[in-house]
Amino acid sequence: MTKARSQPLEAVARRRPMTEVIAADGAALSQELLAMRQALFPPVSQKTLRSFSSVESAKLIGIADAYLRQLSLNGKGPQPAIGSGGRRSYTLDQINMIRAVLDENSKGKRYAPRRRGEEHCQVMAAVNFKGGSGKTTTAAHLAQYLALKGYRVLAVDLDPQASLTALHGYQPEYDIGPNETMYGAVRYDGDRRPLRDIIRKSYIPGLDLVPGNLELMEFEHDTPRALAERSAEPFFGRVASALGTVAEDYDIMVLDCPPQLGFLTLGALCASTGLLITAHPQMLDIMSMCQFLLMASDLLGVVQESGGDLDYDFIRYVVTRYEPSDAPQAQMVGFMRSLFRERVLTNVMVKSTAVSDAGLSKQTLYEIGRENFSKSTYDRAIESLDSVNGEIEGLIRQAWGRAA
Repeated sequence: MTKARSQPLEAVARRRPMTEVIAADGAALSQELLAMRQALFPPVSQKTLRSFSSVESAKLIGIADAYLRQLSLNGKGPQPAIGSGGRRSYTLDQINMIRAVLDENSKGKRYAPRRRGEEHCQVMAAVNFKGGSGKTTTAAHLAQYLALKGYRVLAVDLDPQASLTALHGYQPEYDIGPNETMYGAVRYDGDRRPLRDIIRKSYIPGLDLVPGNLELMEFEHDTPRALAERSAEPFFGRVASALGTVAEDYDIMVLDCPPQLGFLTLGALCASTGLLITAHPQMLDIMSMCQFLLMASDLLGVVQESGGDLDYDFIRYVVTRYEPSDAPQAQMVGFMRSLFRERVLTNVMVKSTAVSDAGLSKQTLYEIGRENFSKSTYDRAIESLDSVNGEIEGLIRQAWGRAA
């Protein structure tokens, strides 16, 4: 007697085509994520930025807390909100107003760090070949750090998975419609739009967003046809052209690239003034990064021969998700430093439960107050983030010809 062969569970369950099963799973998950957002950010399901304590505000401005208190007592600048126990707090808008007040009375030092004169807009691209290397975490925290410091920042989501967009309060499949991503500004047909019409204000003063969603994949499909038809503007110049139309409005742009060397990533690399290559210090990740570097050099060489601009102010490797107690990781970081020397950032992004816990509510560590974590966990994570982002800020300032 021949035993009946068991059928896969998916085939037994309603005998639906797998495409329908996948689509249904995606729709169900999307509905649950929408419900989570409505529960986390009532009543209008929109994120807002918290206020900052007096100590935090003084640190962001670059002055002593006692001096900030004296400014308040003298009636200079906006007055803080007074909470329980007499605790003073400021919004980011108020912090920026205080920066302006200080600049009016300053005899040399500038508290508002915006670029001036001939300083060019800095475009930072966070790139790697492998998912999970920390690109979005790096891009999101860098963009928010710079906005908190007083720069005018544009965050650009070029990844169809749109994690950067989700972190900034938008659910890609619900909130971002057709032609409302970078694709709308780089497409080849008559529906191309000005990037200025696509940019959205975020809930963080000084930080704007070009959102992303699955529509970005269309650029990968359209470009081979455009190459065959010899489109007037080459694919590798379109991102740069779009960003150039709004460059006067910003000091720094931060691009979160997809984990692949597609046409959109190549366009981002040609638009950038600085590259941040994220690296998780484990052997498989480093091997993957090796392939990324080899492929990128070959493709960018072809692009450069075709007229692409690859003039970078700096290239840096950013060590992410680093565990100091992990000996093999420490060995891999040492290995990278021996090969790439100063191109590896001195500071590393330490792996922390605080960052992952913040991500559960679609937030970064800069958005959540210290009171939501154990103090040692929060302090360790924020020190790591500030050190990495501060080092990148120093490189940007050096590129402008300022003291780091």
